[in-house]
Amino acid sequence: MIRAVSAMRYRVRVDSDGGQQELELDAADDAQLRQSVADMGLSLIEATPLEKRKGGFTFRKPVFERALFTQELIALLEAGLSLVETVETLRDKSRDGLNRTVLAQIVSALYEGEPLSRALERQPAHFPPLYVATVASAEQTGHLAEALKRYHHYDARLSVVRKKVVSSMVYPSIVIATGALIVLFLAFYVIPKFSQVFASMKEIPFSARVMLAWGNLVEAHGGLLLAGVVGAIVGAGLSLRSEKVRARLFEAFMRLPKLADYQRLFALTRFYRTLGLLLAGGMSMVTSMELAAQVLPAQLQTALAQALDEIRAGKPLSGALPAANLTTPVAERLIRVGEQSGELAGMVTRSAEFCDEELDRAIDTLMRVVEPVLMLVVGSIIGTIIFLLYMPIFQLAGAVG
Repeated sequence: MIRAVSAMRYRVRVDSDGGQQELELDAADDAQLRQSVADMGLSLIEATPLEKRKGGFTFRKPVFERALFTQELIALLEAGLSLVETVETLRDKSRDGLNRTVLAQIVSALYEGEPLSRALERQPAHFPPLYVATVASAEQTGHLAEALKRYHHYDARLSVVRKKVVSSMVYPSIVIATGALIVLFLAFYVIPKFSQVFASMKEIPFSARVMLAWGNLVEAHGGLLLAGVVGAIVGAGLSLRSEKVRARLFEAFMRLPKLADYQRLFALTRFYRTLGLLLAGGMSMVTSMELAAQVLPAQLQTALAQALDEIRAGKPLSGALPAANLTTPVAERLIRVGEQSGELAGMVTRSAEFCDEELDRAIDTLMRVVEPVLMLVVGSIIGTIIFLLYMPIFQLAGAVG
């Protein structure tokens, strides 16, 4: 009986086709970590163990560690254990909690004679349809470990793309948050203190009267005003937890110039990776595209439905996708070459890599524009407030002179 070793989380820097990236992976030791990185088609540059979080109160919802489950499942299957023994081993080494509960339900389904794909399908909250489809295709060929490796590689690649998009928003968020704090400090502390300079004057400029009125309002109801501002911020944060609110904000955000093109490029990257994964697993073209449609936004799903109708009618993929505006010039040529050479799955995945590179360039270009514009906007707001503070003094000095 193999004794399972508890996994440790590592922050790794890897070298990929799109340049150096940072990921967080789980592995039992350095050897398993290097093997996992190699299986994803990446080159390990540096690995740093992350300390496990200490016990305490947390508001974070428990999440099933699907990536760790996949890695360990691959390792134990390749070690020669049967599927039932593998899942039982993972269950036994898991502590009480969500992970153990999920694994126990999988073991129970396997003992009832259900295939693994059906056992996973019973838990849609933890295993997406694409994961289930990958396992189901592998059950037909008998190469479960290889199929899971492909999915793990796919998931890691998509994680890299998501991290690029999220990390590109960090700097703008910091600038906006810092600017907002400075404005609040000026509005609730500096202006009320400064406005008292004009309180004893009879004839003062309009801007000074406005500041004096604001200062008196803050002095009388400052706590209530500040509580209202904080409540509005907290309310906005809580509303962002709603999927409907996030979807509407995202839709409005994507109406800005160029951002719709970037959203389409990101969606095509996910679509090509998903389609390539399913085709490599031996699924038919129509079934693969129907499953891959789930990663596309609603407007592109309509276009994909049109492409599916044409494929069912006998049109090749290289002709159906361009007609539905679901490709790029490079991807169109790669898919055509893949159909001619019989390597369609590999060429579709290669198309995703080209979309990755184009998305990288688009994000870099966008950030070169957004960062200085944000600095200019925040600086202008703060500068205007400071100018309004000193302008009455300049006017009074001019009048006296």
